[in-house]
Amino acid sequence: MAALTVGCSSPQNDGINSVRASEHAPDISWPQEEWEYSTLEAEGFDPEPVNRFIEDLVAEKYGRVDHFLLIRHGRIVAEKNIKRDYAALAATLAKDDRLTPNFSNPIYNYDNAALHPYYQGTDLHTVQSVTKSINSAALGIAIDEGLIEGIDVPILPFFDAYEVDRSDPRKGRITISDLLTMRTGIAWDDAGGFGSETDSTYLLENSETWIQFILDQPMYAEPGTVFKYNDGASVLLGKILHEATGKRVDAWAREKLFSPIGIDEFYWKITPDGEADTEGGLYLSAHDLARIGYLFLRDGLWDGKRVISKNWVRRSVASIVPPGATGDNSSPYGYGYQWWVPEDGNGSALGFGGFGLGGQRIMVFPDDDVVVVFQGWDPVGEYWKASNALQKTVLPASLAKPE
Repeated sequence: MAALTVGCSSPQNDGINSVRASEHAPDISWPQEEWEYSTLEAEGFDPEPVNRFIEDLVAEKYGRVDHFLLIRHGRIVAEKNIKRDYAALAATLAKDDRLTPNFSNPIYNYDNAALHPYYQGTDLHTVQSVTKSINSAALGIAIDEGLIEGIDVPILPFFDAYEVDRSDPRKGRITISDLLTMRTGIAWDDAGGFGSETDSTYLLENSETWIQFILDQPMYAEPGTVFKYNDGASVLLGKILHEATGKRVDAWAREKLFSPIGIDEFYWKITPDGEADTEGGLYLSAHDLARIGYLFLRDGLWDGKRVISKNWVRRSVASIVPPGATGDNSSPYGYGYQWWVPEDGNGSALGFGGFGLGGQRIMVFPDDDVVVVFQGWDPVGEYWKASNALQKTVLPASLAKPE
């Protein structure tokens, strides 16, 4: 992951009582059926750095970006949708065994141009691990409504229908909080990279019984003590949400999260054991992905209506796991409830984001009242280059304050 470097302050510690500059943004807009459009100049940008960046996107200077959105004060100020023939590209991608070594489950064949990156010719684009952040939001609504007691409850009572080896007592001490913050203590092998014969996520996506596969993994640490990115943790969160609400995650999200903010169309992969894939299976258009970021920018409010509690939003995007503990290529990233939270050297957050394989990004910069979306499909390339360039150079240059 590349570090966010746009200079904007944000919540200290859990951030619940802090005030964001975006709360005082003038003349904000709320998207209705469509987003409102404005101009870079009207919303306070110097257009030259942004326009030059878009030219670089088209020239593939930063890999394959499919859609780029820049939003300020609730208005789209810059957008580029780059069309590509992914059916033709799939033949090339298929030759790279880092991407698709041998998938027994066809919906996880990432060379399948009917499914990746767009779903069957629509504008619904895979968001990959941004799914985790969105699933966390849906879980937060269930907790807000009292259907789950809180995040400190143990998880195993939600899995009574499964066989669980309880010989290691640490497994019984895993809480929802541990799943949210990727401190499960469950062993998850990614040393060989995705697609290797030992990679846990690759084995999961080829399994016919996802939940049982995850529960069968051994413990390696006390829950709540060690950060280890674990796709299985997000799958278990989805199952817990299903058990608590009686609705599968896709149905719950449609009713409680998507519909209230104007998301009508989406696709969600369903696992072989009948659950919504909450580790990376969601597809959204770029405009609707931006609605998720805008909801979090506005602390869970949508045009005057409360969708998620402010408490849940603020805790979700706070560095509960501090930078340095995440092991994220030594970049200054903290981790909240399935959201990445970069910090400066003084412990202040620089923004927050949801990130996914291949270049999927929601990036939110509260003090600048900015939401950015990237969708792309460059799974074995340096797919973070575009968002990193925007963060390090484009936004600071285009939003430079006059001396």
